[in-house]
Amino acid sequence: MITVLSGGTGSLKLIQGLLNFMKPEEVTLIVNTADDFEWQGLYISPDIDTAIYLLAGLLDENRFWGIKDDTFHFLSMMKRYGYPDWFSIGDRDLATHLHRTILLKKGYTLSDATNSLCKAFNIRVKILPMSNDKVTTFVKTDKGKFHFQEFWVKRKGEDKVLGVIFEGIEKAKPAPGVVESIKKSEGIIIGPSNPVTSIGPILGVSQIKKALERVNVKRICISPIIGGGPVSGPAGNLLRGIGVEVSPFGVASIYQGIIDEIFIDASDQAFTERIEGLGINVFCTNIVMRMEEDKVNLAKLVMERMKI
Repeated sequence: MITVLSGGTGSLKLIQGLLNFMKPEEVTLIVNTADDFEWQGLYISPDIDTAIYLLAGLLDENRFWGIKDDTFHFLSMMKRYGYPDWFSIGDRDLATHLHRTILLKKGYTLSDATNSLCKAFNIRVKILPMSNDKVTTFVKTDKGKFHFQEFWVKRKGEDKVLGVIFEGIEKAKPAPGVVESIKKSEGIIIGPSNPVTSIGPILGVSQIKKALERVNVKRICISPIIGGGPVSGPAGNLLRGIGVEVSPFGVASIYQGIIDEIFIDASDQAFTERIEGLGINVFCTNIVMRMEEDKVNLAKLVMERMKI
């Protein structure tokens, strides 16, 4: 069994590759929930939903969020009534958020709601929210402080980042099964997700980080940064905002102490010596997953390096 720390895009592409070599029951995803927020009275959990839709074969992989071929009649009517429409919820997507919200209002946990959704789609990969406690990512910018979704979706991530806050992280406890999955794993993967706002909150839960520090198995990270910029998303702006070098070395420095090896792109071989100075092994290869073949090849290399 392997455990993957996941955000919403890069890590999930790697999962698609890994499932060519492993049974779904052998894979556990620990998913970021600090991007969660309430929208029009509904509880939205973007990274969990993306994982569910991907594994259910429903994901719109062109945008890598939402359901493919969804319609947006609900959103257009809400706009007519004067509500903001910057966060796009499709009509079938709406049912997911409504179901989760109903369960949470009845007293069920986020883990319970996630399990219910996974059962509905017969998903056999174990998807675990990082915590059932409320953790919220806020981005401090030169234009003010914004919830991560507002910073990234509404404002397009264009504001200069001055800092990142995970509100509630100090009190957050791991969701049931999270620490246990780490302890029982034959290998740990930190996927190529945003190290600041996707993986950062997971590691911010102290019991999760301690478990990763102590586990005696191979721990591999795939860099989401190539050269001086991210493969996708706002990671570059966010890394600069927290004072971390935007490079594979910067990523490695964040994960120092909880990874044994980092995969970096072949074009970034020049960073090898500096990264190895952190006590982290380096493996150079193509890490860009544009095609299905890229996902499979990268996953195969990860499995070989883990000797699984």
